[in-house]
This record gives sequence, C-alpha cells and structure tokens, in this order.
Amino acid sequence: MKSQAVSNAFTRKLQALKVSGQTFASLWEQLSLYLPLAMMALLAVGTYWLVRNTPAAYEAEAVRPVSHEVDYFMRRATVKTFDDAGRLKTEIFGTEARHFVDTETLEIDQARMRSTGPDGRLTTATANQALSNDAGSEVQLIGNAVVVREPMQNPDGSWLPRLEFTGEFLHVFMNEDRVKSHLPVVLKRGSDEFSGDTFDYDNLDQVADLKGRVKGLLIPRSSTSSAPPKTAR
Repeated sequence: MKSQAVSNAFTRKLQALKVSGQTFASLWEQLSLYLPLAMMALLAVGTYWLVRNTPAAYEAEAVRPVSHEVDYFMRRATVKTFDDAGRLKTEIFGTEARHFVDTETLEIDQARMRSTGPDGRLTTATANQALSNDAGSEVQLIGNAVVVREPMQNPDGSWLPRLEFTGEFLHVFMNEDRVKSHLPVVLKRGSDEFSGDTFDYDNLDQVADLKGRVKGLLIPRSSTSSAPPKTAR
C-alpha cells in the first residue's frame, strides 16, 4: 500500500512536470514571435539614450565673418577688362594694388586709367587712389581725381569738345557711361567752365547735372570749324 501510494505520487509529479514543460514550450514559442520586435525596440531606446548622453566628438565651428583683409597684392599693377567680344575696354595702372575678398574690390595707389568707348572715344583718368570692383564696371577715384574725355570728330565732320572733370572724388560707372560725385567738381567743356557742390554727368544723354553753388563761365565761339576745338587749361 505504501509503495503504491509513493508510485502514484511520483506519477502525478511527472504528469505535472510534463504539463509545465508543455506550457513553458508554448509560452516560449509565443514569445519567440515577438522577440525580434522587442530586440529592435530595446536597440532603438539604447541608441536614443546613447545619443542624448554622449558628448559630441567636436562642436561644429561657427561660420566666421569674412574680415576686411588683403588676400593678395600686386606691385606695378596693371588691371585690364574686356568686353564680350574680347576687345580691351579698360586698363588701370598703379604703383601697388590690394584686393579685399569681403568687398570684392581692388584698391590701387597712384592710379591711371584708360578706357575706350563703343564709339572709339578715349577716356583717361588719374587719382591718388582708385577703388575698383572685380568686374571693373565701377571705379571710385579718390584724391586729386581727374577724368578727361578726349575730343572726337563726328561722322558729319563736327567735333565733340574735350571734357574734363576735376574733384577730390569721382565715381565712374563704365557700363552706364556716367560720372558722379557728392563733392564739389569742376567741369570743363572745351573753353567753357562750370562748377558745383555735387555733380552727375550722363554721357549717353549728354547731360551734366550740377547742384549747390553752381558757377559757369561761357566763352563765345567764333564759328563752327572742322578742326578740333581749343581747350582752356
């Protein structure tokens, strides 16, 4: 009797273990279906934590503002610009030239300039200093600035008189064929002479706009001549 009871108890335990094993296997099989998702979720959480808590290897360097410094210079400089057809438009000469990268300008000492317009008319200029943009389309003449447009004969035989602009500052717009200044300028047109506190000359319209204390001196002309007009120096 006693051995039979022991045997029955052992049998019940085996059956219980068998059921437990089957239950565990069933649970494991179900868990294994979701294990990849759980691993991916755990990896994502770990990555997020790592990114939030790990200091950056280096801080991105802030963009530095470009300073007004010379990036190159030339001595006995010559700067030439050409039109779309490859013809020489402007030459600027100087004892020294310095280029500034932030403003894209060229600063030239003891500047001398020669320019030929589409009509072939020669323009020359001199100044203690010139400031030109990289394209050469604008030139600022600073200190003892003089711009001269040489006389030229028209197809009908008449002459365009010599023009001379003198001042401490002249701003020359090459493409627009203009000269202007916010400072006093003396304009000589042939033998005539004008002066004003500000100045704006448009060669395309053949108009000179002088403002402020404007003065003028007109010299009577005797008659139209085929010779170049005389100029007052």
